[in-house]
Amino acid sequence: MSGGNENGGGDGGIAVVTGAGRGLGRALAVELVARGCTVAGLGRSAADLAETSALSTGPGAFHALTCDVSDYDSVRNAFAQIRALGPVAILINNAAVYPRRDFLDETAESFMQSIATNLGGMVACSRLALDDMVSRGTGRIVNVTSFADLAPICASSAYSVSKGAGRIFTRAMVADLEGRFPGIVVSDWIPGALRTTMGLPDGIEPEDAARWGAELALSQHPSMNGTLWERNNEVLAPQSLKRRLFNRLLMRRTPAPRMLSAA
Repeated sequence: MSGGNENGGGDGGIAVVTGAGRGLGRALAVELVARGCTVAGLGRSAADLAETSALSTGPGAFHALTCDVSDYDSVRNAFAQIRALGPVAILINNAAVYPRRDFLDETAESFMQSIATNLGGMVACSRLALDDMVSRGTGRIVNVTSFADLAPICASSAYSVSKGAGRIFTRAMVADLEGRFPGIVVSDWIPGALRTTMGLPDGIEPEDAARWGAELALSQHPSMNGTLWERNNEVLAPQSLKRRLFNRLLMRRTPAPRMLSAA
């Protein structure tokens, strides 16, 4: 599956990747540069971003911006610098923390700091990116989320709550925007357990997942709006028995989930 225009954000704009200093964010930035995008990579560590920059080769370009997405003044400053490069056309909200703390070891402050990064950063970056997207009538937002809220494991309360809230935030944005701005397309993407410091030793290689994520970010057809993807597969909303019977009576085909190519 493919779609959209594969230049610096679809039509000459900037592709913003948060958490670009390492792991999946780094792999996404490198992949998008290889596909010809101009990428603004946000991360807390200038040294980590420098490594991402060194790995980013190809027809596109990488611009490193030191930014803590839980600090909203830092986010506003980063987006001011991004706009000096061009309008924001793509945003991949990838930055996240996973402190692995038992809830009894949390304080209200430590818990909410994880929320501030995982959810607050998503909100702050999306709101600022939308300033450009609304004025242009087009844009692409991919929120990297999780199913962690459905069956939280131990020592993951803040992560599970924030990631589950991220999916709600996606649906809320779609509800507010789709009628007025059909050219702004918002999706959730769950890349799966990755071989990163936040993931598993035998997880998916970030570079493999990044190929799916880059394709998703560059696919801007309106039919992608509000969709949920797990790895490279679209996850369709479950249909009620009544709806399934209704479709069968009218001889309507059940929609088939789409897939992202691995290349």
